[in-house]
Amino acid sequence: MGPRILITGATGFIGGRVAAAAATAREPAHVRLLARGPLTGPAAAAGPRTETAVGDLRDPASLRRACEGVDVLIHCASAIGGDAELARAVNDEGTRNLVDAAVRAGATRIVGPEHRLRTRRGPFRAAAPGTLPLAPGSVTSSTRAAGERHVMDAGGTVLRPHLVYGTGDRRLLPGLVRLLAALPGPLDGGSSLHSLIDVDSLAGALLGAALSPATEPGPYYVDHPEPVPVGDLLAAAESLLTRTGLPRGRAVDLPTARRLLAGLPFAGHHLDMLATDHWFADDRPWRELGCDPGPGLPRGSRTTRRGTTDSSTIP
Repeated sequence: MGPRILITGATGFIGGRVAAAAATAREPAHVRLLARGPLTGPAAAAGPRTETAVGDLRDPASLRRACEGVDVLIHCASAIGGDAELARAVNDEGTRNLVDAAVRAGATRIVGPEHRLRTRRGPFRAAAPGTLPLAPGSVTSSTRAAGERHVMDAGGTVLRPHLVYGTGDRRLLPGLVRLLAALPGPLDGGSSLHSLIDVDSLAGALLGAALSPATEPGPYYVDHPEPVPVGDLLAAAESLLTRTGLPRGRAVDLPTARRLLAGLPFAGHHLDMLATDHWFADDRPWRELGCDPGPGLPRGSRTTRRGTTDSSTIP
C-alpha cells in the first residue's frame, strides 16, 4: 500500500483533476477526499482506491477526523468572492485548522494552496521564486496569503501558478471572451509575455510535489517553461468568441480599448494585466520533481494583421 493522501477541494476545477490523477497514479495510493456533499466532475470517477470524508473547512472536528491516518495533504480548497467573513473562515482559519490537524495526525508532507499569484502589477520577466513580495489586493487574496503562511509555517510547500486554463475553466478564457465581446473587433494587446499552465499539468505538479522526495519546503512557481505571447492568448479567446457568430471588425489597440471600455469595472484590470509582462520562471517542478509541463497553449490560433483569427483547438 502506498501513501495515504487527503485532498481538499476535490469538487473544484483543479482539485478534481488532482483527485483523478492521484487515484490513477502508477504508485498505488489510498486517496481520501474531503467534501461537503456528493462528488462531481473528475473526482466522481476517481476509482476504488478512493474514499470520501464528509467535512467542512469551517468545522475543526471534521478536519481532525478527515486527517486521521494520512501521510500527505494536498490542499486545493478555497473560498472565492466578496464575502469577507466566509473568506477568512475558509482560506485563513480553515487552512490553519486543517494544517494543524494534518500535523497532529503525523502527515509528513503538506502541499498547497495553489492559486494565482498575488504580487504587485508587472512587468515581470523571468521572475524567480522569492524575488517578488506578495501584494494581495482583495479579501480573497489576503486570506489566501494567510493560508499560504500557515502551510509554510508547518514546513509545507506552496505551488503558485499564474494563469490556469483547460476544460472546466470558468475564469481565464471566459473572462477574456467577456472582455473581447465588449469590443468591436479583436484586441491588439502588444508584445507582452505571460506564464500559463494547463489544469492537468498543474494537477500532476501538485501530486508530484506531494510525493517526490526531492520536494523542498517553501514556494514554487509552477507554469509552462515557455511564456505565451499575449497575441496567442488573445487569439485563443477570440477563436472561442467567433464560434458564437458575433460579428467582428478591425483590430482595436490597447489605448482605444481603454477608452471604449472605460465604464466597465472589470475591463481595466484585464487590460492592465495584458499590457505588461507576467512571466515567472522556475524549472524545479519539471527538472527536480519529475513532473511534465505538457505541450503548452495550442499555437494554432494566431491574430492576423487584418484582425481576424485562424481556427484552433482550445481546451
